[in-house]
Amino acid sequence: MTGGGTGGHLAIVRAVKRELEGRRLVYVGSTSGQDRRWFGEDETFGTKYFLETRGVVNQGLGGKIRSLRMLAGAVKKSMGILRKQEAAVVFSVGGYSAAPTALAAKMLGIPLVIHEQNAVPGALNRLLKPFAAVYLSAFEEESPVRAYPIDEIFFEKARLRQELRSVLFLGGSQGAAAINRLALELAPVLKARGIEIVHQAGERHLEKVRNAYREMGIEAEVFGFSDRIPEYMQQADFAVARAGASTLWELAANGLPTLFIPYPYAAGDHQYRNAEYLVQRRLAWLMRESELETGKVLDLMKQDLSLLSKGLMELTPKDGSREIAEILEEYLR
Repeated sequence: MTGGGTGGHLAIVRAVKRELEGRRLVYVGSTSGQDRRWFGEDETFGTKYFLETRGVVNQGLGGKIRSLRMLAGAVKKSMGILRKQEAAVVFSVGGYSAAPTALAAKMLGIPLVIHEQNAVPGALNRLLKPFAAVYLSAFEEESPVRAYPIDEIFFEKARLRQELRSVLFLGGSQGAAAINRLALELAPVLKARGIEIVHQAGERHLEKVRNAYREMGIEAEVFGFSDRIPEYMQQADFAVARAGASTLWELAANGLPTLFIPYPYAAGDHQYRNAEYLVQRRLAWLMRESELETGKVLDLMKQDLSLLSKGLMELTPKDGSREIAEILEEYLR
């Protein structure tokens, strides 16, 4: 299993590996990004490797050359790893962490199964799609598995929302300045209405945001990185979030009506396109950062949450992780 860098990629690995209990699993990731935080101590992987890689996109010419040199060295190491581990299949979730092992798999003739999370495929997955044994995407009708691999806990904690009593602001573990600003602007009105505030401000912005609430005399549960996201989602009746694919489908599985504010610099504007998938079905709201106004957001909070909540739960199929695991099992027989 390979790929990562961001939590969206790594969440797929985590969800699918739980369905492969008892199999000998090997993880190959990067020393950059969040790979070590997620899987460095994960004993369900018999062996873990973290190679020196970094992204090529959004780098200057010199940076691109250095990244490509690192990639070439990492591909060589990955080929050695795959031979040593006698890999029967490689499952790639994309991202720069996946590049060395996915490329090595093709060079060695090992079947490559790719999962693309987003409505707009990443550069690596676009490159390797024609060579993949199986290519999976919840956004593509021809995909053999349409269900997004979501941890079962998001379905277990789903509930129908009917009344607004709690708002969850999700900026990711790194935080989102635009979402933080919006939350603080809305806070006095939410407090006056007796609405609880739960806010993932990001590790870098944690103290600044906590102090801002304190200065306004407003109680809010503010955190950075957390493994309690399913509980926070269950607690909330309305969410404001980025539109990374894993976050989007987790919110949908949970039945939580959401205003999506896509990261404006995402490759191919994929977060906007992800959110559009739900907006076109009238199951979410979408605003660019430049369009944010507190009045508009407060108007959304007055709408019938039950219609969206019910529709989200009906739209989101279960068992994506199991179905992907079954495809991988075919290569292990």
